[in-house]
Amino acid sequence: AGAFLFQALGSAPCKMCYWQRYPRAAAVLIGGLALGLSQKWLAWLGALAAAVTSGIGVYHSGVERDLWEGPSSCTGSGTTGLSTDELLDQIMNAPLVRCDEIPWEMFGVTMANLNALFSAGLVVVWIMAARASRT
Repeated sequence: AGAFLFQALGSAPCKMCYWQRYPRAAAVLIGGLALGLSQKWLAWLGALAAAVTSGIGVYHSGVERDLWEGPSSCTGSGTTGLSTDELLDQIMNAPLVRCDEIPWEMFGVTMANLNALFSAGLVVVWIMAARASRT
């Protein structure tokens, strides 16, 4: 919900932000099914979905902090040694929102950091639900 709020306020998501949303959406759907079906394996599947989005959040956090390189489709690259045509091509094909730039942070914590931490907490909740489940 926080990501959608920021988007509604004008902060457009990057490609990796969208990647983080897919497993989270799966976890929400799994949660709905788990409420109705009460199956232990659904809780484990929810934990997996939350772990995947947390992992993508950690990866995105590292890209934002220049700890490692992100996908070339949404990060900047150097311009040294490029011809005029190559430079123009790079400019024309640049993503609108780059994954290696931090659009928002508070006290040094970014949206990707929040996603990684929050989703890791949800992994714990899902695992607790799986262990407490009788079926």
